[in-house]
Amino acid sequence: MNVRSSSSWVLLALLFAFNSVLLSSRALPAQEDAAGSRKVAAKVSPQYPALARALKISGIVKVEALVAPNGTVKSLEVKGGHPVLAEAAENALRQWKWEPASHETHESVELRFNP
Repeated sequence: MNVRSSSSWVLLALLFAFNSVLLSSRALPAQEDAAGSRKVAAKVSPQYPALARALKISGIVKVEALVAPNGTVKSLEVKGGHPVLAEAAENALRQWKWEPASHETHESVELRFNP
């Protein structure tokens, strides 16, 4: 093996190590968010909208909730689902209560609607 090919291998190994460190440091916040999931203390089931029932609309509504330290919902953002079902999901989630924590958390919730 000559000097030129061995230095190429060293450079390649260094680039691989550098990329590994970069990727692992970016993955840490997502792991922290997943570990910070709080348990729901009280749930309210969503009311199935009359329009959705008449049109036989079913599906899943995905919502991101910002939960205050005391467990109440501060804000909601619908991430996916049929608009007719989304309002019912938001109305129910505003009444949910999570266990207390030392700080605000973002909680992902999926609500299923079946007629």
